[in-house]
Amino acid sequence: MSVHVQNTRMTTTHIRQMKGVEKISMLTSYDFTLARLADESGVEMLLVGDSASNIVCGNQYTLPITLDEMIFLSKGVVRAAQHALVVTDMPFGSYQVNDDEAVRNAIRILKESGADAVKLEGGQEIANAIRRMVKAGVPVCGHLGLTPQSVNQFGGYGLRAKEEAEAEKLIADAKLLDEAGCFCIVLEKIPAALAERVTKAVSCPTIGIGAGAGTDGQVLVLHDMLGLNEGFKPKFLRQFAHLAEQIHQAVGSYVAAVKDSSFPSIEESY
Repeated sequence: MSVHVQNTRMTTTHIRQMKGVEKISMLTSYDFTLARLADESGVEMLLVGDSASNIVCGNQYTLPITLDEMIFLSKGVVRAAQHALVVTDMPFGSYQVNDDEAVRNAIRILKESGADAVKLEGGQEIANAIRRMVKAGVPVCGHLGLTPQSVNQFGGYGLRAKEEAEAEKLIADAKLLDEAGCFCIVLEKIPAALAERVTKAVSCPTIGIGAGAGTDGQVLVLHDMLGLNEGFKPKFLRQFAHLAEQIHQAVGSYVAAVKDSSFPSIEESY
């Protein structure tokens, strides 16, 4: 039985209650129009990801996007969300300097954008900042495994925690984030067996991306699963539509109609 009703606005309590009862769906979104469509389709969480740096701005990495830009994008998604819980990524540089600045920026995101929660990457090194955010009333989603903001340190986007030492640290970090008060934890690009171990080791739900089916939920980038990014096809991505093809056809038809003067028609003119 579902723990929530479609017409009910999701809360962090709802998300917690879904662990072990019902799988959780999460999608990234960066604008009002697509967020509204995803929300109306029943997704439980909308993530305003710092992947907007890639998808919206065309950057190679997530690092360049700013706090102001994340807040701006979040406002549109919040306006669209009638059902889904909205989580906003804290961008690189907004929480790494010190705990005071981290808490201040997390509060700013909620106050200025209307988002329901923030997400930040890392384990032990940011656990105290998370504790302080939670005490201040800011719901927090953790993120372990492949953490894209650390791409320069990792040297790429490869599978994480393949070796036992890193796997054990990841489990320990997950327990720390759980104890610090995270209402859920994203596990990105780690072995499926490890993700299942982590899911059993923590009381909060886990949301996987490239982490197998043993997590409490899944997240994908909306543009990726809709087939809008033709060149991006990692193993973990399932394209549920191929909209790039349709958009190419539609725009091509529009251009042709303009060129041959069949658009606008008499019926389309005033």
